[in-house]
Amino acid sequence: MENKVLSYFGFAAKARKLVTGYNTCIYMMEKRRIRLLILTEDLSENSVKKMVSAAEKHRVPCKIFGSREQLSQITGNVDKGIYGITDDNFAKVISDGIDHIQSVK
Repeated sequence: MENKVLSYFGFAAKARKLVTGYNTCIYMMEKRRIRLLILTEDLSENSVKKMVSAAEKHRVPCKIFGSREQLSQITGNVDKGIYGITDDNFAKVISDGIDHIQSVK
């Protein structure tokens, strides 16, 4: 199942439905374009706090999943830990997949 979620990340990146980085994701949340915010498990505690509070403020669902190395390799972005999905369908499929993976663990 994890491979399926990672492949959807790759599809979202190729379809340009994925934005990365702190400032870009904050900006896109303010513009109400992000449908799902993904934070990597190895992101610093301070960054997680800031992004989770921003996501709550803008009512964007937020998930913690994967490592920087893993998601960077799949999406082609170097050393990024914050990802925003801008498409409803990708957001739903990825969110459901992450929920399924985390419920099994």
